[in-house]
Amino acid sequence: MKKIILYLLVGPLCLPLCLLGLMSQSSYGQESEVVMKTASGDLYGTLSVPENTSNSPVVLLIAGSGPTDRDGNNPMMKNNALKMLAEMLRTNGIASLRFDKRGIAKSSNAGLQEKKLRFEDYVNDVNDWVSYLKKDKRFNQVIVAGHSEGSQIGILAAGSNPEIGKVISLAGAGRPASQILRKQLAKQPQQILDMCNPILEKLEKGDTVGHVSPLLYTLFRPSVQPYLISWFKYDPAQDIRQLHIPVLLISGTNDLQCPTEEVELLANAYPKAQKYIIPGMTHVLKDCDSQDQIFQISAVYNNPDAPLNKSLEKIIVDFIKSK
Repeated sequence: MKKIILYLLVGPLCLPLCLLGLMSQSSYGQESEVVMKTASGDLYGTLSVPENTSNSPVVLLIAGSGPTDRDGNNPMMKNNALKMLAEMLRTNGIASLRFDKRGIAKSSNAGLQEKKLRFEDYVNDVNDWVSYLKKDKRFNQVIVAGHSEGSQIGILAAGSNPEIGKVISLAGAGRPASQILRKQLAKQPQQILDMCNPILEKLEKGDTVGHVSPLLYTLFRPSVQPYLISWFKYDPAQDIRQLHIPVLLISGTNDLQCPTEEVELLANAYPKAQKYIIPGMTHVLKDCDSQDQIFQISAVYNNPDAPLNKSLEKIIVDFIKSK
């Protein structure tokens, strides 16, 4: 029987002390390697700034779940989606900062023990990056743009942080993570479902599970259960109702991970949001004619040469530059 694999975030609360940078030049400006000192280790990111930036907005890009790095890649697949997004913003005169989550890629040494991890730690990390960007006199507004699970993190951060001026949700979920997980598990054999459902029910109630079948250990191992409990309690459709700022919601018709019904849930919960459903776009913001999962992996998920969807540029740039 196949093992079930879910990549989960890892990392503790961030306490910023300073940022340092190493800069590289490009024809559109410069990129700086930035380092945020924290109590448990350094977080690394890339600050991408167009030439002659002054009194301009800056976008904080938040990667999705699992071992996804600042560029949108993981150890098994490389698509450079977030790197391409940063480059697209820079060519339109918009600065951005993208970072490796704690415990991931270059920020791996900043991870706490898995059993101590909570979903709120990632929200706190985002708020700390926002505070840093607000101190940079070149920027007049901080916009958070979260991809996939990063969308939920961005929405939560914006709900309690008045320094965030706008929110962009890219392929974000509109329901609690436990419900998304149930939907994904529905494709598994009935034996797996019968084992998973009681575990999910306990975690949703805030209770841990003592015995976990080896078949499910990757997904529900005891050390990750406290994190799952902290994650499952949030409902993006409820959380987005707490916002009072401009919101942009983007989804694609060929997104197999967060189908368009998810963006509809967010849009219904926050009617003032701008909503775009882009034909043919997949979860990694690139186009693919097929909805076959295996085909998409080779065509876009693991293809750094495939470009971003062409519609994204105008939609995102217009939203960022709008008053």
